[in-house]
Amino acid sequence: MIRDVFAAVIAVLLFYLAMRLATTLTMHRRRRQRNRDSERALGRTLIVEIPGADDLVLFSEDAVRFYYGDRSIDKDLVRTVRLLINGNVIAEASRDASAARNPGVVIHDQPEGIARDRWDVAIDAEHGSLVVECGAIRERVSQELGRAVFDAVKRAIEARSHHSVSRTPPR
Repeated sequence: MIRDVFAAVIAVLLFYLAMRLATTLTMHRRRRQRNRDSERALGRTLIVEIPGADDLVLFSEDAVRFYYGDRSIDKDLVRTVRLLINGNVIAEASRDASAARNPGVVIHDQPEGIARDRWDVAIDAEHGSLVVECGAIRERVSQELGRAVFDAVKRAIEARSHHSVSRTPPR
């Protein structure tokens, strides 16, 4: 009898915890969807959702800017973009050769205790720099996030370098 009562209490407790978890997950999923819908309503294209300290940070773009959380950077002011792994440059795209030789952002390697590769994207612009921290998640997740951000910024640099000052395509 006592064993049945104890088992029933445990079952009710487990059911309560499962329902609470399901409610929390639903709440987070709805908040993420609202954030994505808000980006679309502003005319932005979502590139990636990057895991942050407390929540996901969106990296998006519109016709003239990139947005990383609450920070933005004008596409036509971007000089260089670098894809970094553990602080080392593994890929780079630049608007001109002089910008590639003068790195504006240097990230020093910080060992993380266990073997994880930290992926970042450094974006150097005429009025400052921005580091998009893509994280150190295993199973290539951070690598894919970093590459998606790098490729988007690289496309913007290449599009700007193929146009003249008057923004007309070259002949």
